[in-house]
Amino acid sequence: MSAPVFLVEDPESLANIAPAEVVALTGAEGHHASAVLRLRAGDEVDLVDGRGRRVGGTVVQTSRDRIDVLATRIVDEPVPEPHIVAVQALAKGDRGEMAVEMLTEVGVDEIVPWAARRCVARWTGDRERRGLDRWRATSRAATKQSRRARVPRIEAVRDTDGVAALVSGAALAVLLDAGASLPIGQMTVPLSGDILVIVGPEGGVDPEERDRLVDAGALAARLGPGILRTSTAGAVASGILLARTARWDS
Repeated sequence: MSAPVFLVEDPESLANIAPAEVVALTGAEGHHASAVLRLRAGDEVDLVDGRGRRVGGTVVQTSRDRIDVLATRIVDEPVPEPHIVAVQALAKGDRGEMAVEMLTEVGVDEIVPWAARRCVARWTGDRERRGLDRWRATSRAATKQSRRARVPRIEAVRDTDGVAALVSGAALAVLLDAGASLPIGQMTVPLSGDILVIVGPEGGVDPEERDRLVDAGALAARLGPGILRTSTAGAVASGILLARTARWDS
């Protein structure tokens, strides 16, 4: 079983760590490691900064809200290529967080909230801040669960024009559309650049918005004969595309 992963609060705390040095994990993560998981001296852990640095080591000392870790292995994971960006329509209830959790676990690098026309949920005023806080907290938790060293970046909410701008600069933009004739498994996947996976709301993408995104360069593609919820479609599509890159070979 792989070692548990903890996300340090200050990424700079791992910037200058060298093998055989001791690094302290404090704050909420230190409390979780010591008081909840009850780690003890001799246990193996990984500390990550959320930006690609992973410090593996051995717990040498614990207290109520802290563990001290002797660094034995330091890995700077390269920025992955191609870069997977999920454009996720806002969803009602907790389905947005469910989508973020699965997108993070499958390996997406960036998540963009999309205020599509048919979205039931609306992020206006303070709701946007609270929504982004929930999505970011969900992504951080999923990063640790999936043993990742990088936390996906979660951008501010965009309207359809904002998403179209992302499409125009992408190496490949896939608009998930149950009525499309092209199966996603038959698409040619670029080896570098941004790959956008655009997931509409539960009610489907408005036809005018679909035309706007296709005109910007998006390719409409279907996942299969069934209809997936907005909370699961993005993770499935991203997994199909990632499996056709070298990112899943290691």
